[in-house]
Amino acid sequence: MQTADDILAGLDPEQREVAAHPSGPMVVLAGAGTGKTRAITHRIAYGVRSGAYQPQRVLAVTFTARAAGEMRTRLRDLGVVGVQARTFHAAALRQLHYFWPQAIGGAAPEVMAHKVPAVAEAASRMGMRLDRSELRDVAAEIEWSKVSLLTPETYPEAARRARREAPGMDLTAMARLIATYEDVKGERGVIDFEDVLLLTVGILEEREDIARTVRDQYRHFVVDEYQDVNALQQRLLDLWLGNRGDICVVGDPAQTIYSFTGATPEHLLRFTATHPGAATVRLVRNYRSTPPVLALANRLLTDAQGQRRGGAVELVPQREGGNPPSLMALDDDPAEAAWVAGKVKELVAQGRPLREIAILFRTNGQSEAFESALADADVPYLVRGGERFFSRKEVREAVLLLRGAARTDDGSKPLPAFVGDVLGGMGWHEDPPSSSGAVRARWESLKALVDLAGRLSSTTPDARLPDLVRDLDERIAAQHAPDVEGVTLASLHAAKGLEWDVVFLAGCSDGLLPIMMAEGPEEIEEERRLMYVGVTRAREVLHLSWARARTPGARGTRRVSRFLDQASSILGEGARSTPKRAKAARGSGPLKPSRPKVCKVCGTELSTATERASGRCPDCPPTYDEATFERLRAWRLAVSRAASVPAFVVFTDATLEAIAEAEPAHQRDLSAISGVGPRKLSLYADQVLAVVGGADPDEVAEAAVGEPED
Repeated sequence: MQTADDILAGLDPEQREVAAHPSGPMVVLAGAGTGKTRAITHRIAYGVRSGAYQPQRVLAVTFTARAAGEMRTRLRDLGVVGVQARTFHAAALRQLHYFWPQAIGGAAPEVMAHKVPAVAEAASRMGMRLDRSELRDVAAEIEWSKVSLLTPETYPEAARRARREAPGMDLTAMARLIATYEDVKGERGVIDFEDVLLLTVGILEEREDIARTVRDQYRHFVVDEYQDVNALQQRLLDLWLGNRGDICVVGDPAQTIYSFTGATPEHLLRFTATHPGAATVRLVRNYRSTPPVLALANRLLTDAQGQRRGGAVELVPQREGGNPPSLMALDDDPAEAAWVAGKVKELVAQGRPLREIAILFRTNGQSEAFESALADADVPYLVRGGERFFSRKEVREAVLLLRGAARTDDGSKPLPAFVGDVLGGMGWHEDPPSSSGAVRARWESLKALVDLAGRLSSTTPDARLPDLVRDLDERIAAQHAPDVEGVTLASLHAAKGLEWDVVFLAGCSDGLLPIMMAEGPEEIEEERRLMYVGVTRAREVLHLSWARARTPGARGTRRVSRFLDQASSILGEGARSTPKRAKAARGSGPLKPSRPKVCKVCGTELSTATERASGRCPDCPPTYDEATFERLRAWRLAVSRAASVPAFVVFTDATLEAIAEAEPAHQRDLSAISGVGPRKLSLYADQVLAVVGGADPDEVAEAAVGEPED
């Protein structure tokens, strides 16, 4: 058994500072790849071994079941058992079930697996017609409202202050929908995940005897990813803690990427103010990435004056060598996807494992192009995000089948072959499907189980199906999904907490990074942090890429992401969103007359306003993307009908042609187009940009109907 001193051996000075002082309040500002999990698990282990902690009186709170499972595994490896490592929801749910009979009486209500059915019922009662994506958006807004400790009455004003936009309705209507949703839940006798925390908070606030019981049980707290705590979680944490100070919080303000859900780094940044005398430790030694990757990461969070942004630590590389990151500009989105797929194939041919390569992007909608390009290149892949592996329907069905078949395994067949036969009843076969999306995702899930059987068989040749089922049960308990052999496709949000040898960070253009919907300095800075998260996922190789246009043949109007402006010394002049130009000296001579505007097709001088707006002669063929133009016309028709005005009052054909030609990705791009004045920009900018981006024109127009003008 390790002694307390053994626990501290091998830690760097900052990690040792965290671990060796287990009592009293402490805030750990931990940069990406600096070993924060190692530091806090060793803190707990040292506290137990030194006698400062009783393991059963420690509660370690994480944000994901995967992180909680990893923490339990590491503590077990350190010889420490009995510590409770749980998510906020898991810890609260356990307390709710335990104390409900005492506080309320009877059994605690059932927790709904999903909000959408109840949201749909509430919307129907209010006469609202919402499609599935709108229902999901409403569910997300309800979550934000509840974790922000709002009621239907206080929601509109708070949402207005936070510059929130309710999906497809005004804020007052959203408040009514929230109230109706609560009625639906009450009638069904169910609660949602936010209610688990709210009800636990209510019991602890109302019943001092129960609060004392909880505080007697848990004396020491560790909170991971503290930058992502919301108001509701902080309220619960305060009630658990009481007036005591044995709490260690760990977080990185540079990785705050969930503000849209109600998370805020303020609790982390103000910890020393709310906990006087708290120690502060900064973990800055990065063990993950090569120096060139970290040079780019540090540059992203350094402003033009050389100051660090938002309390971020400067990462200090502990590895040596490495190649500088690259930046590639492609003509269009399909070309970018094809280039990435080609590079991936080259890496695999050179011996790089598929599981050590990731393609990261800002939005889930970008995934399809890369799925298609990888399929064309015959490169296996998996899409990360969404449901947990063991929560997927096909995985649950497969585990049930394997459990049922375990008793029939007589050892006459190799384990992988036997598992393949069992899963054959679900349609499993060795050849991957030619299609992507849900069909491919299902196949990848089943393949992961077959591959797991293969790995178990190789390490334990006499293993049979009951052994695999036991392994699966342990993995389910720890939420330890099996590795899948394929290139990982993931959004930047889904990639947080993960790492790969090789990372392709795609879509590094204004309009995607930052996303065009981001408004104001705070939202733009969160987009910057998203790029930082993507960059710091790479251990050895980092390729950034972007496309000048969305579709082949379209005019390249996009610009490289403004976040790379400070990185031109690393990535080259192509990283500047506004290239350097020689400045003309003031007063150096008379202004040159502007050139007459000429047709972009034949070069003839344009004479009328309509010709100048469209950029071509009436007889010359159009150079804009006709599909985009037709979507814009359909949107204009829907808007004009709703407003009972002629279509040209919204925009003329010439202006729509110019918009289709330019394919603007941002309001400033749209404002530069002739025919788009300040009023029309304020009225229609978001709608036009959405339609140009590929949104359904009728849905965009319908969502905008009834929205109040500023």
